[in-house]
Amino acid sequence: SWKILLSPPEVGDDERELLLAAFDSNWVAPAGPDIDAFEAELAELTGATEVAALSSGTAALHLALMAVGVGPGDDVLVNTLTFGASAFAVTYLGARPCFVDCDPDTWHLDADLLDEELTRRDRAGERPAAVVSVDLYGSVADGERIAAVCAAHDVPLVQDAAEAIGAYRDGVHAGRQGQVAVLSFNGNKMVTSGGGGAIMSDDASIVSRARYLSTQARQPVPWYEHDDIGFNYRMGNLNAAVGRGQLRTLPTRIAGRRRVREGYERLLGELSGVTFQAIPDGCEPNHWLTTVDFDDTFGAAPAAIIDALRSAGIEARYSFKPMHLQPVFADHPVVGGAVAAGLFERSLSLPSGSWLTDDDVAWICDVIGSVRA
Repeated sequence: SWKILLSPPEVGDDERELLLAAFDSNWVAPAGPDIDAFEAELAELTGATEVAALSSGTAALHLALMAVGVGPGDDVLVNTLTFGASAFAVTYLGARPCFVDCDPDTWHLDADLLDEELTRRDRAGERPAAVVSVDLYGSVADGERIAAVCAAHDVPLVQDAAEAIGAYRDGVHAGRQGQVAVLSFNGNKMVTSGGGGAIMSDDASIVSRARYLSTQARQPVPWYEHDDIGFNYRMGNLNAAVGRGQLRTLPTRIAGRRRVREGYERLLGELSGVTFQAIPDGCEPNHWLTTVDFDDTFGAAPAAIIDALRSAGIEARYSFKPMHLQPVFADHPVVGGAVAAGLFERSLSLPSGSWLTDDDVAWICDVIGSVRA
């Protein structure tokens, strides 16, 4: 019954052409020329030396954490304001996610808090095995600063750029400052392959190892032989064909989502109590989701806003519930947390698809305005 979805897949002739060509070639297994081409095109887009296409962004996170040496009993510092996969992948390795609050303006990992916590842990002999930094809602965290903090404490940096394909900061693609980074091609992302992800790094050994583990760790002999525990994590050729089509039109979709955000800023930005996720200097987001903070002076609670939107057939979503507030992580350490908790209480992600018209955005804003006291 939805009239307007939050972030629907946006596919067209390019995806259809490439998918049908792959289908007709009978390359339907998790191998094929479209996978090789997709990986090469992702490397060209991001600037990464090596890329492996996988079955999901979560699978990529799992292998990325393995690559930097995370194991049972380790601690890993993670943004608390993120989707659960950023922390779930840590637990797959028997490690413990420990959470760090976000910057109040950009909503990314607070680099100062991270530095303080790593310093405290150095003194206590509790150095974590890794840090996971997340590029939130299609914006780009200060990867250069976060990488410098991690390097100063000799801690590997894994960058979760699942939401940020096609986004740049100071001319550098998201996820390019750490040892390894991941992308997601889930159905609601800027580039979708109908499900999928990728791991990328300038360290060829990391991506080579990930590719090996993702195909059940098979040895190159004429029978099934395994020296390691492997995973069924490779992307299929048909999915890669769809992803290639998506890359062709990514700039157009980014421009469309930028126009949508600008429409919200124009119509809502002058109202009291409305704050948008800040765009850092030098950042070129992909505007995956326009997320708005409605504070007490707006005159309507987020619950009332989202109910009104849903009654009108407009899909919206609360901001990510911080990981330290999730029941599954209730006993895990957190540094700060009040900023992320406040954003969860006040913020909503609004429909952001590039196919939205100016009239659609105006209607959404009218519905939001109608619930103000």
